[in-house]
Amino acid sequence: MNIILVLIDSVNRSALEAYGGSEFATPNLMRFARRAWRFDNHFVGSLPCMPARREIFAGFSGMQWRPWGPLEPFDLRLPKLLEQAGYQTAIVTDHYHYWEESANGYVQSFQSAEFVRGHELDFWKPQLAENELPQWVRNIERWRPEYGRRYFSNVAEFDGEEDFFPAKVFSAASEWLGARKAERPFFLQVESFDVHEPFHVPEPYASMYGDAALRDRFTLWPPYQDAAKQAEFFASASPEEIAYVRSQYGGKLTMVDHWFGRLLDTLDAQKLWDDTAVIVTTDHGHDLGERGGFGKQFPHFDSHANIPLLVWHPDLPGEGRAVTGLTSTVDLFASLLELGGTSAPAPTHSRSFVPTLRSGDGRDAVIYGTFGQGMCCTDGEWTLILPPDREMPLYAYSTMMPTTLAGDIPAEHGYFIPGVKLPQWKIPVSPDGPGDRRALDSEPLLYHRSEDPLQQRNVVAEHPEHAARMRALMRDTLAGYGAPTELFARLRLS
Repeated sequence: MNIILVLIDSVNRSALEAYGGSEFATPNLMRFARRAWRFDNHFVGSLPCMPARREIFAGFSGMQWRPWGPLEPFDLRLPKLLEQAGYQTAIVTDHYHYWEESANGYVQSFQSAEFVRGHELDFWKPQLAENELPQWVRNIERWRPEYGRRYFSNVAEFDGEEDFFPAKVFSAASEWLGARKAERPFFLQVESFDVHEPFHVPEPYASMYGDAALRDRFTLWPPYQDAAKQAEFFASASPEEIAYVRSQYGGKLTMVDHWFGRLLDTLDAQKLWDDTAVIVTTDHGHDLGERGGFGKQFPHFDSHANIPLLVWHPDLPGEGRAVTGLTSTVDLFASLLELGGTSAPAPTHSRSFVPTLRSGDGRDAVIYGTFGQGMCCTDGEWTLILPPDREMPLYAYSTMMPTTLAGDIPAEHGYFIPGVKLPQWKIPVSPDGPGDRRALDSEPLLYHRSEDPLQQRNVVAEHPEHAARMRALMRDTLAGYGAPTELFARLRLS
């Protein structure tokens, strides 16, 4: 059968009508959800953007070994494996990280690729002068120097909705489907970098859930990578500003939904539903002020870690039914290969969720996190979030010296990653990123998801038996992956 994977960046599950959301309009995603299976316990794996895509492309849970970076020489390549199984492969995307040096090697495995340029910090148009920036861009510059200017230089000549990124991405994907000549099955990956920030949208979306004129008072793009700046932003931001940011996220989500509808229309017109599997998901959500946080940083609460997954299988129609089995981002790799009639080569951390459509069974537990930060584990009922001991050493492991790690540092050379036959570098890494995050992750957190779905009450002291059981489950899951020894010490799991 044909396969279409739709990745829409930074989608909050709670914002979708398919998952009970009512704040923002998402009629086309709801239209698809009525046809598909709705996975209720699908979680992130390695965060953020490119670590998540490494899990999808390579079936490798990389957060234990390495941060953001390119594919490794030993990594499997999903599109190449599908090509070997007889598929025509293509990607349409505006996800500009793919053509950055620090995230190289992903799109090169497709037979064809169409890039929509200009999103976020894409090095596309010449940068405008300071005196050419409107007030809303200056508001971004206050918290993110050079970011607003780089983005605005790319989009300054945008006129209407058709110039914006979701319109271009989903229109190009629809055109690719309409122009198909090959008889063999196809694998099409459609990636919309939106709903990713900056939350800059044209009318009517800018005024759909808030006052568009407020962009001249407030920022469209609060900081979050630097913990100190994020704390400073929330200390100065009014409830009105937080609500405005949320309204623009909602406007962008509805705009993405509108153009996603064009892809659905194409599937209708081309009569592709009978022989095409369609998967719609995201890499992570995006907190919008919950708990005084913004983005997708550790600690990884369900607000951005429990993500949407909608699956249409022509031989197993879901018709809007729920799947409660536990699944994770890394499972997309094996699932897509199974849909393509082939199996995931060993070694892989991926497990196909296609059998889950029949049985309802998923994993016993999933782990998720960001390299160098803490680790999370859920069995579906309970979630444990463990902060790291930042006094313990931290190492990254790679066959390369990625630009995200390179420096004048003493690195060992040897064989450290189980199943990898190429020698790797063992690279010392600073235990802290920008800003001081210690205040954000100072104690273990335990939540009973069925009784506390918003994860507002830490019950680690009240339920030591469940805390101990979840610690053992996290330890066993990490050991099953062959995680580095020092990681157990950093998480106090030794």
